[in-house]
Amino acid sequence: MRRSRTDEFDRFVAARWAALFHMARLLTGGDRHRAEDLMQEALIKLWFAWPRVSEQAPEAYARRVLARAAARSARRRWWGEHPVDPLPDQPGPADATAAVDERTGLEAALALLPARQRAAVVLRYYMDLPEGQVAEVLRCPVGTARSLTTRGVARLRQLLTEAVDPVV
Repeated sequence: MRRSRTDEFDRFVAARWAALFHMARLLTGGDRHRAEDLMQEALIKLWFAWPRVSEQAPEAYARRVLARAAARSARRRWWGEHPVDPLPDQPGPADATAAVDERTGLEAALALLPARQRAAVVLRYYMDLPEGQVAEVLRCPVGTARSLTTRGVARLRQLLTEAVDPVV
């Protein structure tokens, strides 16, 4: 019995790791190391809740844990060490650079949003959750989730427009 639980959990993690990790990266503003910490915390909590959630909605539970953990970590005063110098970019294929630049710009703009707005935007538009589920994950009324999403998208547009057309 215990072995089948482990096998089910392993299959779920193998199948959904990439999507959950990408969500964690978006929630942390592109910080891969913090995203890995979030994933570790989420998977530990999912493991202990697995008998209860495996038959219902394990991915929804994992998303909820990720969003809440990201909000908690955003409230902390100290997140660990911060590198002083940026790492040099590695050259990639010439045809993919525009897409990478666009994605990098979007992730940088997401990182500038407040944590709850970032979570609302990621849950609504990256995870494609309806407003009701976004509100449930964020533990707020639907109107508040809608407001967070609207303000987050408006701020993203402003940040991305400023990045394209810098005022001199």
